[in-house]
Amino acid sequence: MKILLLCLKAFEMMEVSPFIDVFGWARDDFDCDIEVVTCGYHKNLNSTFGVSIETNTLIEDVDVNEYAALAIPGGFQEYGFYDEAYHKQTIELIQSFYKAHKPIASVCVAAFPLAKSGILKGKKATTYHLRGGYKRDELEEFGVVLGDSWLEIDENIITSSCPKTAPDVAFELLRILTSEEKMAQVKKAMGY
Repeated sequence: MKILLLCLKAFEMMEVSPFIDVFGWARDDFDCDIEVVTCGYHKNLNSTFGVSIETNTLIEDVDVNEYAALAIPGGFQEYGFYDEAYHKQTIELIQSFYKAHKPIASVCVAAFPLAKSGILKGKKATTYHLRGGYKRDELEEFGVVLGDSWLEIDENIITSSCPKTAPDVAFELLRILTSEEKMAQVKKAMGY
């Protein structure tokens, strides 16, 4: 199975790497047939702090039917994260995964393109919590029911509150796609 890891402009590397590592360990050491495919609007992308990655595929080439789940790391508004996060193609991609009942995992402010797409309306979710909770207030304006946990799961949608939670989101997605037992094995092997 394949997971689409959508890396948007100004993504945070710390929110990308846990998906690569958790699913890499699951594949290589625990016989999970899972491949992470990086995706973006451009072949070469820069993170918030200037680290470049080369994506495996472009957003316009994605066929949702080829993927078991979607994962989206967050990024910094000051560096243009929302330019692509709120782009029509991003919103349509999220809606397509949701309509196909496939798991969608987001870290930190990546909850915002989910909310913008309409899939979080009336659902429990969370996002970045510091600086007086202003991002949580903004998320609530989309009709989201704010949760108080670091990580919230409603139906097949995972949201989280900050970069620290990225490994937790990746492990939860692994659990959803495999099993509690497999997730626990990988978690233990990685020292969590």
